[in-house]
Amino acid sequence: MADALPAAPVTLFRTPKSGHCHRVELMLALLGLPYETVDLDMTQGAHKAPGFLMISPLGQVPAIDDNGTRLSDSNAILVYLAARYGKEPLWTGISPAEKAEVQRWLSIATGEIAAGPCAARLVTLFGAPLDHEAAKAKAHDLFRVMETHLQGRDWLATDRPTLADIAGYSYIAHAPEGDVSLAPYPTLRAWLARIEALPEFVGMARSPQLA
Repeated sequence: MADALPAAPVTLFRTPKSGHCHRVELMLALLGLPYETVDLDMTQGAHKAPGFLMISPLGQVPAIDDNGTRLSDSNAILVYLAARYGKEPLWTGISPAEKAEVQRWLSIATGEIAAGPCAARLVTLFGAPLDHEAAKAKAHDLFRVMETHLQGRDWLATDRPTLADIAGYSYIAHAPEGDVSLAPYPTLRAWLARIEALPEFVGMARSPQLA
C-alpha cells in the first residue's frame, strides 16, 4: 500500500498489451494508488499528437501525468512511484549492494528482456520486422540464466519483491505469446506465480498462446 495518496488519480497513457505499460500499471496497483488509463491508438498516430508529445517528448508509452508531474520511460516511472508513494528503499534497495543488484535487473529489463521475449512477442502479435528466431534464442538464453539464479531464492534482487521483479515480470509472463515456452523453467514459473500472488496484483490482457 502507498504511504500517501495523490490528490487525484494518476493518469497512465498506455497501450493495453504493452509489457512496458503493464509494469507501470502493476506498480500503481501494488502501491494501492488510484489511477486511470488512457489507451492510445498507436496505429493512428495518437502517440505523435502534439498534446501527448508534451508529456512524452519521444512519443513513447507508457507515460504518466501525476497531478502535473509528467514522466515517460517505464523504468523511470517505477523509480518515481517508489520514491513518491512507496517505502522507497524496500523497492530500490537498502544497502549499496542491493541497490546495485536492483539496477542490474532494471538494465536487463531494457536489454536482454527487450531483445528476447519482448522482441519475440512483437513479431507474433504485431508483425514487427525482427528476427524471430534470434529473439527466441535470446529469450531462452536469458531464461536459463534466470532459472539458475532463482534456485533457492524467491526474488530476483533481494529477499523481498523489488523493482527488479516488477520490471521483469510482464514480458516473461507473456513469453509464450511470442512462441517462447516457459515449460522448461519451473523455478522461473514459480517466481512468476509469487508475483501474481502479491496483494493487489493486476495482470496484463492475454493473447492466444503459441507455446
